[in-house]
Amino acid sequence: MGIVAGLDSSAEFTRIVVCDADTGAVLRQGYAPHPGEPKATDVDPQAWLLSLGEAAGGGLLEGVEAIGVSAQQHGLVPLDAQGGLVRPALVGNDKRAQVAAADLVEAFGGRQAWAEAVGSVPQAGQPVAKLRWLARTEPEHAQRVAMLLQPHDWLVWQLLGRPARRTTDRGAASATGYWSAGSGAYRPDLVELALGHQAVLPEVLGPAEAAGTTPEGLLISAGTGETMAAAFGLGLAVGDAVVSLGASGSVMAVHHEALADPQGLITSFADATGMHLPVVHTSNAVRALRGTAEMLGAESLDELSALALKSTPGASGLVLLPYLEGERTPQLPHTAGTLSGLRRESMKPEHLARAAFEGMLCSLTDAMDVLRGRGVEVRRVFLLGAAAGLPAVQAIAPAIFGAQVVVPQPADYAALGAARQAAWALGAARGTLSPTAPPAWQGAAAQIFEPGEELAVGQAVRQQYTATREQIHPGAFGA
Repeated sequence: MGIVAGLDSSAEFTRIVVCDADTGAVLRQGYAPHPGEPKATDVDPQAWLLSLGEAAGGGLLEGVEAIGVSAQQHGLVPLDAQGGLVRPALVGNDKRAQVAAADLVEAFGGRQAWAEAVGSVPQAGQPVAKLRWLARTEPEHAQRVAMLLQPHDWLVWQLLGRPARRTTDRGAASATGYWSAGSGAYRPDLVELALGHQAVLPEVLGPAEAAGTTPEGLLISAGTGETMAAAFGLGLAVGDAVVSLGASGSVMAVHHEALADPQGLITSFADATGMHLPVVHTSNAVRALRGTAEMLGAESLDELSALALKSTPGASGLVLLPYLEGERTPQLPHTAGTLSGLRRESMKPEHLARAAFEGMLCSLTDAMDVLRGRGVEVRRVFLLGAAAGLPAVQAIAPAIFGAQVVVPQPADYAALGAARQAAWALGAARGTLSPTAPPAWQGAAAQIFEPGEELAVGQAVRQQYTATREQIHPGAFGA
């Protein structure tokens, strides 16, 4: 069918992959860091264009017929009535809006009201909270805001030559806090609640729709947020979940409908294919491993992993509740971690190391069970993050999760997902692909780990963990 490209404009860099539109085989790749301070919270969007231009240098895009754009989520690009920038873009890692987010929760009637309205409860990173912060902190800027875009929307608009029509996709829209994945519609009243007045919002395109064509005839697909693009690049389907192991953790799964969670534990994203991506976050994941490594004098997580594998399942009765920074799932924001089950025979480094891995994975399984409890099917778990390569994680996770574990080889999955979307839009425009069926690209190369005979052992470890959690935090997950 031809050649397509996917670009991922993350918080710190732009990656571009050029792929065969039929197979997904990567033909060429480009990379460039964003100019400026990597951790800046106020960013001139021109930096993203400069990085894109550098990454695409050397004829990288020669012969490309369509481009898909993935970009960092939760950014806000506020524009005036003429399409000019009101102030630098507010990006996702900006935590200044924490008070504004709490203010919005109260102003709209609580967590349940928000969850029912848009499938999520305002967090500091979301555009809706950034709008409230802007209105409270920079009212003169807030008054000039007439249009709202996210980073991927802005990049698509620039690639198309800044047309009158501005677009987004349902995946990126679902991260704003003012678009509902359940109803598939904006909530302009929430924009007004946050900003103080209405603003023009981008048109939400369907998964295989094109945002437009450049004057040179290059098709630009709808684009999407990084999370949704990575899920598409990985080839996730119903029955698949993704466990992300960062300092904090998250569990995301593919589901056929949006989930409104009265407790606000579930954030209900839409995906890039017409399905949904409910997500549950934990405040603690790899930070529990790093803390344990420091406590034991282990110089690396690899050393901690080797130590943990000298212990046995259940860590000789030691249980670590890894709530070191408080916890979001369950909602225990002011609690601390707990080490339970200390006996003379359990007070050995290898048992504490094992308890750290089991505690982290059991906590993530608690998050997974929030989704399972709402009817989400989990047959296969993709493990992402550097810690996914640790032997202790790979040995322990399948039995505790109660599912096959897939550890994909490192790749630019968000850029690949954007390229796959470009191929889909190109095929749909030419009538060679159905708008309801994306191109069948080869899935991610990966290691596979099965629970096998260890399944019963994993269930026993979970029971030990759950009993400890219920004893120390009774009713943390409700009835």
